[in-house]
Amino acid sequence: MTRNQLARRTRRSALALALGLCFAGGVHAQSNTSGAIVGNADPGDAISVTNPATGFSRTLTASADGSFRFSALPPGTYQVSEAGGEPRVVTVSVGTASSVDFTSSATTLGTVTVVGSSAVNPIDVSSVESTTIMTEQQIDRLPVARNTTSVALLAPGTVRGDDRFGNVASFGGASPAENVYYINGFNVTNIVTGLAFNELPFEALAEQQVKTGGYGAEFGRSLGGVVNMITKRGTNEWKFGANLVWSPQALDSGARFAYDPDRDGNYTVERGAETDSLVYNVYGGGPLVKDKLFMYALYQGEKTTVEDRYQGGSSDEDRDSPQGLVKLDWNVTDDHLLEFTAFSDKHKSHTQYYQRAPGDTAIGGGTPLGTLDTERGGENYVLRWTGYLTDTFTLSALYGRGEYSRDTDDSNAVGCPIVIDQRSSADVGPLGVEGCWVNALVGVDGAGDVRKSWRVDGEWILGDHMLRFGLDNEKFDTFDGSSYSGGGYWLYANADAGDELSNGGIVPAGVTEVVRFRKFENGGNFVTKNSAWYIEDNWQVTDNFLAYLGIRNESFTNLNSLGGAFIDVQDTWAPRLGFSWDVHGDSSLKVFGNAGRYYIPVYANTNVRLAGSESDYFEWYSFDSIDPVTGAPGGLTPIGDRHVTSSGGVPDPRTVVDNNLSPMYQDEFILGFQKQLSESWAVGVRGIHRDLKSGMDDICPYDEPYAWAIEEGYSADEADAIASAVNHCFLTNPGKDLSLNVDLDGSGELTTIVIPAAALGLPEASRKYDALEFFFERGWDGKWFLQGSYTWAKSKGNTEGYVKSDIAQDDAGITQDFDYPGLMDGAYGYLPNDRRHSLKVFGAYQVADEWRVGANLLVQSGRPYNCFGVYPADGPDTGAPGYGVASFYCGTNVEDAYPGTLVPRGTAGRVPWQKTLDLNLTYEPNWMDGLQVRMNVRNVFDSNDYTRVVEDAETDSRAPLYNYLQPRGFVAPRAVEFVVQYEWGAK
Repeated sequence: MTRNQLARRTRRSALALALGLCFAGGVHAQSNTSGAIVGNADPGDAISVTNPATGFSRTLTASADGSFRFSALPPGTYQVSEAGGEPRVVTVSVGTASSVDFTSSATTLGTVTVVGSSAVNPIDVSSVESTTIMTEQQIDRLPVARNTTSVALLAPGTVRGDDRFGNVASFGGASPAENVYYINGFNVTNIVTGLAFNELPFEALAEQQVKTGGYGAEFGRSLGGVVNMITKRGTNEWKFGANLVWSPQALDSGARFAYDPDRDGNYTVERGAETDSLVYNVYGGGPLVKDKLFMYALYQGEKTTVEDRYQGGSSDEDRDSPQGLVKLDWNVTDDHLLEFTAFSDKHKSHTQYYQRAPGDTAIGGGTPLGTLDTERGGENYVLRWTGYLTDTFTLSALYGRGEYSRDTDDSNAVGCPIVIDQRSSADVGPLGVEGCWVNALVGVDGAGDVRKSWRVDGEWILGDHMLRFGLDNEKFDTFDGSSYSGGGYWLYANADAGDELSNGGIVPAGVTEVVRFRKFENGGNFVTKNSAWYIEDNWQVTDNFLAYLGIRNESFTNLNSLGGAFIDVQDTWAPRLGFSWDVHGDSSLKVFGNAGRYYIPVYANTNVRLAGSESDYFEWYSFDSIDPVTGAPGGLTPIGDRHVTSSGGVPDPRTVVDNNLSPMYQDEFILGFQKQLSESWAVGVRGIHRDLKSGMDDICPYDEPYAWAIEEGYSADEADAIASAVNHCFLTNPGKDLSLNVDLDGSGELTTIVIPAAALGLPEASRKYDALEFFFERGWDGKWFLQGSYTWAKSKGNTEGYVKSDIAQDDAGITQDFDYPGLMDGAYGYLPNDRRHSLKVFGAYQVADEWRVGANLLVQSGRPYNCFGVYPADGPDTGAPGYGVASFYCGTNVEDAYPGTLVPRGTAGRVPWQKTLDLNLTYEPNWMDGLQVRMNVRNVFDSNDYTRVVEDAETDSRAPLYNYLQPRGFVAPRAVEFVVQYEWGAK
């Protein structure tokens, strides 16, 4: 950067500069744990930066053109001076660079004091990324829930994922399983499904950075977004605090659920789960050795009870999850820093389940059914070194180890099979036909993951070029597996004589009720390895034009339960390009754009399902009795043959994956501008296009590969071997030629066969996301701030991605999509994360010296829903009916008899708009410094909007299903949260 460029940039007002310093990002891209200070001075002058809170200091010499850069600075407040002169005060946030100019044109600015504290989309003439940074102070001013996802949902382009996946978000049309999460630079994303991640005790959060698009080559393994959390750290002054966060059950209006005791389609909405939660934190930090060694520590305790009720039962859940964090920072010398982070995020819960009589929906009591104990999360350790090796070269290295538990203990796992009754005559009561099961899937004891990773990152300044490079490696040891409770799954349904069931069996005369039994179990130990390297150049082409050029290379290796590699993808190339044009040279108008390719790893769930031992089959029966305790049928008579999907055993890794498999990746394009309207106000617009270029999923057809093999001249036995290899379910890129290895004659010798895509009858995976984001902000000036966004978005295709929200299937990478050609009939349409309109507005206002109010408004259009049914028995795809309710063929309404009609994806309707308002009130008395009392009220008007409906229009026996289109997934009920916090020590 030249002196003239920096001189022009300092002609804006001090407040606008402060906003830019705090939130705009830097002159060049930054790492995911630190920021930078850049600027201009007289050539050869000594420039010093000091953090009084930690004693950290560095001195550089301004280059021949007068520019200087302090890289890899821990977030905090710094003093910057030239040749021992009057210092300027500058705040550095993660992923940003703050500008300071000591040339004569900037002398009127004096000390640069940052006064801004909120800017979701600030003007940043030097960044091509779409980034949100929220600090602890900002979050505390808002009535936002105290968790990572709720903070991320403030950013434009994010929507809440399906509630059955837990508390996760969808970024830019991607499935909620396609994000990546970091804590102090350590990747904490769960590798099995991508739907979970290790979390900080929330009070330990200092800043949260959310990247919703356009992120550089340093970041990968994500098609959605990046969530980067930075912890608090100690300083030279001891500071202590404690708080209580209480959400009383008496002020919880109760989660809603649809209740239909008569199963006649006339449901009513009842109140369900009520929560009483008490979370407390004790924390403190300070110097162990002044100016050298610092500590911050926090302990979090929790006592939460959830009393729930639902059709047919109720439950009492207790959560007692002690968590904690220790952060150590050591200034070894002025040129070498060490930091160590250790935290535990274990979540433990104990739930007692009850069954009750039909029509009884009172909370509490009932007939005890069983208990379920779960444990999630684990211990994590991160060590990071930063070395300022020269004035222009910085290097850092990180090593981390993390654990994530999925352990469960189900008291009724033995002897209590899953029983679901979809008959119109079903009677749900104590010890009734729904049996005694507690949890559908029983996990293996000790299920969980251990992650070990390391990375090295460097930064080298060469004139107008700032080069960044790095490499990283991750290894995951996964122990996982599951089976159905009680050894199987019984599904009761109505039927008519002559109906063809999903296994091809014909319902006999006189039979009006049938039952399906499904057996499923899998498991094993698995290893997953991911590695990458990247290099990027931030090139200041002219005074007001920045070009970004980057490349990322990634490799993915997945091993089966016997240790053999069944996926080994090397050298995926992901280019990233971008530009930023400071139109007037004063940061008042920015035009920017970027284009990039993004890959995502093959999750360990694929190891478990495709490369472990798995048994999966189902069969249909008539019956003449039902066990009053377990709900299992008696007097069984088979109808048709057993339908086998997996017969057990660990397959040869060469026989389950396409030889030319490409990981899932997408291309992204963003173009936008931002405009400063005044000293306080800024607005912007960006257009986004995302296009999934290669999907990855398993396919399972038999008829199509068999017909192709016969046509190609293979014998009937050889054709059967080829078709059976595919029918076992084969991981590939749907819609592309299939290259597989087949034992044609039972000799054990494998022959490579290539089946053209056209012969398989499957479309290519498609997902396109187009959006326009309009955003604005009015920065905090000590009195008030306001910011928000409106997003128009369209998400369309034939696959959501790694998971399937329509049916809450979390089998990342191997959903039922593409399994059979018939299941893809009508599959192209609006996807589950399509929210056409999203308005987000939030802010805070200092009413008086001691009182402040905050608000958070969300108005969002509903997601599309479908009409799912069984594929027609007389359709051309004979395998698709075996999946039961899995196709887009269904009755035109719930009363229609089968055969149904094709209802393409997303055309059955949309759920209503969602409208919620959250408010808070904060009291900070002058009579007791350090005391804060806050009340948050979420969903103030107790909106009863729902986010999804039942999308199955019929049963597996093709009988109409009574609860089709009944609401599910209501918005969180009105709840009140009280926060009392007291801090003492450093101010």
